[in-house]
Amino acid sequence: MTAAAAVAEKLRAALGQVRPGLTAIDGLHRLTGGASRETWRFNAIGRDGAEPMILRRAPGEAHQTVMATSLLPSQEARLHQAADKAGVPVASVVHVLTDDDALGDGFIMRCLDGETIARKILREKHFSMARSRLPAQCGEALAALHAIEPAAFRNHLPTRGPQAEIDEYRAIHDGFGEAHPVFEAAFRWLSENVPPDRPMTLVHGDFRIGNLMIDDNGLVAVLDWELAQIGDPMMDLSWISVPSWRFGNMDRPVGGISDRESLFDAYEAASGRSVDRERVRFWEILGTLKWGIMCQMLCHAHLRGDIRSVERAAIGRRVSETELDLLLYLDGAMP
Repeated sequence: MTAAAAVAEKLRAALGQVRPGLTAIDGLHRLTGGASRETWRFNAIGRDGAEPMILRRAPGEAHQTVMATSLLPSQEARLHQAADKAGVPVASVVHVLTDDDALGDGFIMRCLDGETIARKILREKHFSMARSRLPAQCGEALAALHAIEPAAFRNHLPTRGPQAEIDEYRAIHDGFGEAHPVFEAAFRWLSENVPPDRPMTLVHGDFRIGNLMIDDNGLVAVLDWELAQIGDPMMDLSWISVPSWRFGNMDRPVGGISDRESLFDAYEAASGRSVDRERVRFWEILGTLKWGIMCQMLCHAHLRGDIRSVERAAIGRRVSETELDLLLYLDGAMP
């Protein structure tokens, strides 16, 4: 039996608990992309025909996450469920895997139709209406997420303010033993400019183009919740404008699509919260540094042999991009 066939048989048994009429799993294949999760697409065949679904689970034979800051997929699933109930556009969770399913830590969700590839979303003509709507839709989605009461998640999610984020990524970076003078300058600036404490909310932690599913009408679903936490809501409003997520459209900070104010105005109208522009800029700089260190993390997972991957090796080369971006930020030249 092939590895895919073994996964299919386990999926059939797991889904049979919540889909009594299930007869088969068809078309199972692993999707490319995603550096810290395995993602599989398949059809669940039942009395009413084929229902497309997605399996997300931690990667590797031991099903362990690569990134120390990542949630387990089962924790991610519970966030999906809460976000779905709050009106955040997400794919509905069908089943959270258990030990008896023998598929590792993960979950099964409905498969939605849409595009996630930034190059297509930002450049193809038929997404022009979606691009015009997306800043407002993102602001509304974040407002709905930040309105979820975080108390129920305090025992399951990390709680990190700006200083805790700096300290965590400082420790991760130091662990690699690599000299990056630009990172050192960024750490110093951030430590000297930590904003004061403010009320925390649930935050997605990775809200950006590439983790948003888009169709011709705009936002279909918010994906990839493994970096969610209880933290500063300004983090989510900043991450989508980190330079690496502009995909070359540097004059349009929000995902390479629009100016910041379109996003901020929609968020303020939907949430009743004021956007602190200076705080957002702090988080953009911290986010740029974090992405550089995440590139280190993913590359070193390859170099150590934890998970051999050309994708992870290539991501390691992007550290230099974040160094240039940080120099522009610190010089006041980054828009």
